[in-house]
Amino acid sequence: MCGITGWVSFDRDLTAEATTLHAMTVTMACRGPDDRGTWAEGPAALGHRRLAIIDLPGGRQPMSAATPEGTVDMVYSGEAYNFTELRRELEGRGHRFTTDSDTEVVLHGYLEWGDAVAERLNGMYAFAVWDGRHDKLVMIRDRMGIKPFYYHPTSDGVLFGSEPKAILANPLARRRVTLDGLRELFVMVKTPGHAIWDGMHEVQPGTVVTVDRSGLSTRVYWHLKTRPHTDDRDTTIATVRSLLDDIVRRQLVADVPRCTLLSGGLDSSAMTAIAARQLARQGEKVRSFAVDFVGQTDNFVADELRGTPDTPFVHDVARLADTDHQDIVLDAQSLADPAVREQVIRARDLPAGFGDMDASLLLLFRAIREKSTVALSGESADEVFGGYLQFFDEEARRAETFPWLTTMGRHFGDDADVLRADLTKSLDLESYIADGYRAAVAGIERLDGESDFEHRMRRMSHLHLTRFVRALLDRKDRMSMAVGLEVRVPFCDHRLVEYVYNAPWALKSFDGREKSLLREAAADVLPRSVYERVKSPYPSTQDPRYARALQEQAKELLSRPSHQVFDLVDRDRLRLAAEREAPVSTQAARRGLERALDLARWLEVYAPEVITG
Repeated sequence: MCGITGWVSFDRDLTAEATTLHAMTVTMACRGPDDRGTWAEGPAALGHRRLAIIDLPGGRQPMSAATPEGTVDMVYSGEAYNFTELRRELEGRGHRFTTDSDTEVVLHGYLEWGDAVAERLNGMYAFAVWDGRHDKLVMIRDRMGIKPFYYHPTSDGVLFGSEPKAILANPLARRRVTLDGLRELFVMVKTPGHAIWDGMHEVQPGTVVTVDRSGLSTRVYWHLKTRPHTDDRDTTIATVRSLLDDIVRRQLVADVPRCTLLSGGLDSSAMTAIAARQLARQGEKVRSFAVDFVGQTDNFVADELRGTPDTPFVHDVARLADTDHQDIVLDAQSLADPAVREQVIRARDLPAGFGDMDASLLLLFRAIREKSTVALSGESADEVFGGYLQFFDEEARRAETFPWLTTMGRHFGDDADVLRADLTKSLDLESYIADGYRAAVAGIERLDGESDFEHRMRRMSHLHLTRFVRALLDRKDRMSMAVGLEVRVPFCDHRLVEYVYNAPWALKSFDGREKSLLREAAADVLPRSVYERVKSPYPSTQDPRYARALQEQAKELLSRPSHQVFDLVDRDRLRLAAEREAPVSTQAARRGLERALDLARWLEVYAPEVITG
């Protein structure tokens, strides 16, 4: 796992731009603490920071391959879980390898198949190839968008990087955010290709972007396709389990210590238990980690979103699977620490608005990194198998909008409430959401004979897999790579996604509950408590000391009336939230405070030019 960056400028010789290339590359140091490398020749320059996972001495980058027609150079981030099979196939075609790394396999795969190598990869990846034979840059991103990848066209080429900060280190990129960028910050919808920063774009998941002297072109090599599902219930359950066994086996491969993230929910418990059973056959134990908060279990208050604390279920799984387990217990002071808030914003390049859930994730990953370099996560199972409340909410099912917006407003409130009234009017988030929804549903294919209800549920599934999950994947990647931890997401394997996506809703919920297929597929390895547990989302602190700390920080911010944040945030609304006598320890009550503080720190750290007119 690594950080990549680069620059193509067809009108200049970039060998003279070593200082700028270094500045771009050094921004990726957290993503790759083990090694760095740069390369420049003529119109192309590549930078790389490495987190060594496989073939520790042999995977240095940028990596080059000489051909009779010219040299091909690559920077690569991610893991190809089928690199062993691809290597054998390429060796059969005459290729010879000098390392054991998956990077070299991907490079030789490009030499053999060109950008069609993407269709052959199973994994998470973002990589760029400078093809000196044809003077072109080829940028490729994995199917689900697990690994981030950004680019910024210029007058004579392009800038690119794993994160916006790498691109923003180049003087050609302006730190400017327009109304459309602000809109993306205040809607829980990740518009494909949107990067918040003006002039910058994402390489969309499942897409190849090519830049040559004639300009920029894109090719989509993968998208969710509608296909008939002919397997019965038992066969479907067996297939899901077979896929999970294979996926977890592949994703446990590493030359460094690995672990699992265990929340006590169905997703992470199934993944952890399967991993534990596989490693037990090799005489190994799975190391597992969970996040908790001081006093949370003893003082837990159930609500509509979270009916039970995680820790008892975590411990049930750890005992049954015999994992080497550790709880990472966080206090309110750490969660509210302004230094942690700044680290979160630097990791994400924007004020994301997830509050204590971002802070706790960063602190969890930092603690894990002291023991492991690779972690397996249960992320995306809710999107794949249908686990969220909105999948069972009739209003959300029928709403002509993104279904999670219907339920999230009830539980999390509206963080846009803290904005100035004139800015709220200019943003017109309602229209922005409506336009985005129409674009999102336009290409969803309907199966012949599919009922109206089944098609609605297919549409919900498609929206979660192409809009909602991408925001969560980006969050997890940024928080983990900020501390040099590689997080793998088994439930994002495209084979599993394609198979379950096409299973009808009647199969996905055959027992009237969420994630029925996953529950039955892993029933033999789960404790009964987890098998019966109702879905509970990522935990949030209920400690009132956290809310009080936010209030004090907001009062300090209000004491600086000339702060640029008040061009965006309504002072009176923030003052009301800061002076509330009995701070409520719910996410909805805190959300405006967290958003205002995030915006203020983002403006201080990045000094963006914000265009609100």
